[in-house]
This record gives sequence, structure tokens and C-alpha cells, in this order.
Amino acid sequence: MAVHHVTSLRRTPVQRRSTERLTRILDACAALLDEVGYDALTTRAVAERAAVPIGSVYRFFGNKRQMADALAQRNLRHYAEHVTARLKEAPPGDWRAAMDVVLDEYLGMKRTAPGFALVDFGNQIPVGSRRTAPNTRVADRLAELVAGYLGRVPDDDLRRVLLVAVESADTLVQLAFRGDPDGDPAIIHETRELLRAYLGRVLD
Repeated sequence: MAVHHVTSLRRTPVQRRSTERLTRILDACAALLDEVGYDALTTRAVAERAAVPIGSVYRFFGNKRQMADALAQRNLRHYAEHVTARLKEAPPGDWRAAMDVVLDEYLGMKRTAPGFALVDFGNQIPVGSRRTAPNTRVADRLAELVAGYLGRVPDDDLRRVLLVAVESADTLVQLAFRGDPDGDPAIIHETRELLRAYLGRVLD
């Protein structure tokens, strides 16, 4: 799958071979994050796993933090693509159906996307801290996706509502996955109910 431009790249790939090499680097980074964690991750190990010269890694990234940031941005792009595809199949104008799509796709990535548990959309880089900027980026992207589906304008009110929903869901999903690799079903259920109650007050 092609890698679109991300802000942490030192150089944007132009030729197909460079794009494929970047994809292999990010795939290797994701796999190694699951295997060894962020602290033990090295650019050399990524190069070896991706079967590329170490210089190829440094052509795109100055350090592993930039590499993890690029992986987080790719995660968000994949997430948006999946949500977009699912919304096309959902009943038009039904915000509850849209919310289920948004939450279910996020849960799916938590369960299956390599490296996602450590970097998700960038909230946990550096690992161990929680940053707010990525959730704002997620909420803005969701506002663009969901607004058309709901027949609304992605204005500041909708962005604010979705930011509150994203921040709330993020915290609760982290709790659900803290002791269960598939996510505690009871906590996920409570998360869904909380989102329905909050969004119902605003969107109904």
C-alpha cells in the first residue's frame, strides 16, 4: 500500500521503488514495536528487518521517534480509509450507526494493527506519555468524514463535540485493553453507552 506524505519524513518518496522501501521500513517498525517495544527499537534493527541499507532509513527519518510518528500518521490514514468505506454501507444520516463504525474500526485496529498498541495515532509517543494533539487531529478528520454522512457542516461545534467523544473513548478504550488484549467487553459496552448518551444529547 502506498505511503502518502507525512510531516515527519525527511524526504518524500517520488519513485515507486522508494515508496515501496518506505512501506517496508514502516512495516518493519510496526512489527518490531510489538516484539521488542519502543525503548529497544533501533533504526538498525528496522533496516535489517526491512532488508534495506541503514542509509535508506536515515534518508527518510532522522531517528526512531520520527519513524514512530510516521507510523502513527499512516495508522490514522488507514483508519480514515476504513471508516470511509464502512460509512458508505451504513444507513445514511444515522449518527448512531456512524458512531458504531468509528468505534468498531478503532477497536479493530487496537486488536490487529501491528505496533498500534504502542503508538496508535501518535498519542503515546514518546511511549508512556499521553499527548492531546493527535486526538485533535483524529477529531478533525472524523468531523470531515462524518459531516457529509450526517448532512452537516464540519464546523467548530461538531469538531468540539467529536473531540470530547474521541478523548473520552480514547481513555476508556485504553482502560479496556489494559488487562485484556482483546479489550474488556464490559468496559467497551460502557464506552459505547457513554458515547451514545453524550452524542444523543448533542446530535438528536
